[in-house]
Amino acid sequence: MEKEGKIRISSENMMPIIKKWLYSEKDIFLREIVANAADAITKHKKLVDLGEAAAEEHYRITVTTDDKAGTLTVEDNGIGMTEDEVEKYITQIAFSGAADFVDRYEKAGGEGIIGHFGLGFYSAYMVSENIEIFTKSYREGAEGVHWASDGNSTYTIGPCEKETRGTKIVMHIAKGEEEFLHESTIRRLLGKYCSFMPYEIYLDPKGEDDKPVNTPEPLYLKQPKDCTEEEYKSFYRETFSDFNEPLFWIHLNMEYPFRVKGILYFPKVKKQVELERGQVKLYCNQVYIADNIKEVIPEFLMLLNGVIDCPDIPLNVSRSFLQNDRQVQKIAAHITKKVADKLSELYRNDREKYENCWNDISTFVKFGCVKDDEFYKKVKDIIIYKNLNGEYRPLESFFGEEVSEEDAKNGKEPQAVYYVSDLSKQAQYIRMFKDAGLDAIVCDTYIDPHFISYIEYKNPTKVRFLRIDADVAGALKEESGEDPEIESLFKEILEGKSVTVKTEKLKDRTVPAVVNVSEFMRRMSEMHSFYQMGDAPEDLTLIVNTACPAVEALKEADEEARRLAAMQIWYLALMNYKPLGSEDAESFTKGYAEILAAYLKKVK
Repeated sequence: MEKEGKIRISSENMMPIIKKWLYSEKDIFLREIVANAADAITKHKKLVDLGEAAAEEHYRITVTTDDKAGTLTVEDNGIGMTEDEVEKYITQIAFSGAADFVDRYEKAGGEGIIGHFGLGFYSAYMVSENIEIFTKSYREGAEGVHWASDGNSTYTIGPCEKETRGTKIVMHIAKGEEEFLHESTIRRLLGKYCSFMPYEIYLDPKGEDDKPVNTPEPLYLKQPKDCTEEEYKSFYRETFSDFNEPLFWIHLNMEYPFRVKGILYFPKVKKQVELERGQVKLYCNQVYIADNIKEVIPEFLMLLNGVIDCPDIPLNVSRSFLQNDRQVQKIAAHITKKVADKLSELYRNDREKYENCWNDISTFVKFGCVKDDEFYKKVKDIIIYKNLNGEYRPLESFFGEEVSEEDAKNGKEPQAVYYVSDLSKQAQYIRMFKDAGLDAIVCDTYIDPHFISYIEYKNPTKVRFLRIDADVAGALKEESGEDPEIESLFKEILEGKSVTVKTEKLKDRTVPAVVNVSEFMRRMSEMHSFYQMGDAPEDLTLIVNTACPAVEALKEADEEARRLAAMQIWYLALMNYKPLGSEDAESFTKGYAEILAAYLKKVK
């Protein structure tokens, strides 16, 4: 016959697990103990609202260090406990007093109650060899209770003298953990974990002039209409220790279908050559959880700085990680939507500010598009690029007519959008484009190579991107300029080099030759470089401009002069594409000196 029974958990087996594995960082114990104190106060406030407890004028949490006694103490004036409640809530590991309170006082609601798992108190044993509790319930006629345990399977409990309502936790710090007796350490940890706790926290108070170490009513809890620009900037400076003013911010304030409050700041970019990770602090009921939790905060939003408080996030027992469920995904999607809405609003209502900020926010927007397809759909119409005249235009305004499916099947490609990746190095190509009445966009940020590939993927029948040096003949030729004699000359002098030679008549007659590089091969080369896969072979084409008088004059020169001048034309074209290597630079200098000497002799 089958029997039913209850699984029993031995504290002797449980405590080593809690001490070593429950929390990712042992200094989190302070957050847990202070959060429990905040819960005790919240419970008392709710009982006051129900008329079951006398009102309190000033709720507070006091943290005291005593290096001589070797103790760290956290005291509150919250609900307190009777002896029976201590036996019930403290001695039963994983029995949550907070959850039990919410069940008993369901009509008061569970808002603001932090603890749910009944394990936070025991985190203090990660740094303590012994813990004492001195507590007194709010109930009329209640007596003080003293509880003590070294964290093994036994404890002592009995009456004690305690005049005031509330609970005092005295942690006797273990050997090797003396850093938690230093006021500076505790102040830093309170700043990290408890800076927005809902009740004032005092550290080692020495008089009436002491100020709380936290901000119980942080700016993000206020209504956006009640916040001033200076308050937003001040909150940013204090929270992130960044004295560079943010570009702008987004104030999140949602109550339904889930609660989310917070402020996301767009910081100025320090370096355009790399993606800089920001700091988005996640809170639950004003209790710090962690930075940059990817389940709630999409990866691309981690380039921002901000604070998000979400009481509805499903935490696991250590609070450092989230239980993955649909609610979390909805919260993340909502935050993404709010960011996209703010950017669109700025684009529509203050285009000048948007363009002034674009250099700083473009990396974030492009990264967000690549990482989040829904974000791309919301912002694709407000992605802007500078053209060769320095004017911002929407990216899609550069697109040509869409290619039909039938034409695409027959090999027709969409109109090319030319781009510049380096205004200085590609100066000659830019001048030639401008003279020909052609335009291009400036793609000079770290993420642009990846982003334009993404745009091509999203718009295969609308756009293809070519760097300004990728299709010189196609963009700039005036008419066919095939010249077998000139082509043969350059093939001869470049024998042994991986260079294709073509002759064309270009619109610009001042340039003897330009280097054309395959877009596909150049992107392959960039990918090899990005992933440190070694150098990929270059696919270079030398376009010799037969419309240039210097090239035409080659036919009239003797063999030696022709070869020397042709080689210099090659070097000039190569120099406008990339810096010369040491051997090429030496050869160019030598050849240039010979031509200069011959010219001076001729005009003497």
